[in-house]
Amino acid sequence: MQIEARQTRAEPIPAQHSQAGFQCWLNREGSAYAFVAAYAVLFFTFIVVPVAAAIGLSFMFFDAIQPPRFIGLRNYITLLTQDDTFMRYVLPNTIQFAVIVGPGGYALAFFLAWVLAQLPRLPRTFFALILYSPAMTSAVAMAVVWKTLFSGDQAGYLNSFLLGLGLIQEPIQWLQSPQYLMTIMIVVTLWSSMGIGFLAMLAGILETNPDLYEAASIDGVSNRLQEIFYITIPSMKPQMLFGAVMAIVGTFQAGAIGVTLSGSNPTPQYAGQLIVNHIEDYGFLRYEMGYAAAVSVVLLLMVLFFTRLANRLFASEG
Repeated sequence: MQIEARQTRAEPIPAQHSQAGFQCWLNREGSAYAFVAAYAVLFFTFIVVPVAAAIGLSFMFFDAIQPPRFIGLRNYITLLTQDDTFMRYVLPNTIQFAVIVGPGGYALAFFLAWVLAQLPRLPRTFFALILYSPAMTSAVAMAVVWKTLFSGDQAGYLNSFLLGLGLIQEPIQWLQSPQYLMTIMIVVTLWSSMGIGFLAMLAGILETNPDLYEAASIDGVSNRLQEIFYITIPSMKPQMLFGAVMAIVGTFQAGAIGVTLSGSNPTPQYAGQLIVNHIEDYGFLRYEMGYAAAVSVVLLLMVLFFTRLANRLFASEG
């Protein structure tokens, strides 16, 4: 018995039905895609294109005058094997600055947010505005205030105070001394680190359900420290993650404060030279754009690594 295969020909969908289906989809989901499209255009224009351009330029020799010339991995090889300034000063300074300012500023932001959450609404709003106000100030404006405090002459507030107590015999050049510059940079950055991440943590603490604390007290939680670790932090993991990402990005993009305080780029004896300053030095002072792009790619990889680490620590399960 032979079975004959019969080919069935699909009938074409009338154009009127397809147009009606598209119109129905457009009416139902078109507005949502329109809002997403606006974000997608901005994200592609200001994030994807610059990052792709930096990655491509990192494999080029480009001095902003002649056309870019492909040189492969030479910029990266030079950075890792021949750039003595980067390996001896810039990279250790950046790691030291990031290790202290990043976790330190993050922990300080959480602690201050938790303290403010214990206050009534009116004083809480007042103190939150005071703590957040340095983050709204530009690095140049901050440097003006701190340069007055750490001025190297007798009129500087710190020198005047120490001279009055007899602790020093002559003014100290705080901002020009490699011994003190990095410490001052860390203090100034921590002072201004209560930014949007701090506000997100404050909101997360305030939104924690009070019933959880009552239930925890019945289950044996007896002090505030246990409440923080077992209830507060697990209940605000999205805010903790957001604060961690903001702290990481803010720490690694810092650089203007050291140059502004010392008044020079590079900073005195590279004591306050961070990776952002190294990029500015080669990109906008020496016009070695390809090499500066390679350094910026290394910075991007560092930020991505620590961001992924924060995501593993604070991302919500499920």
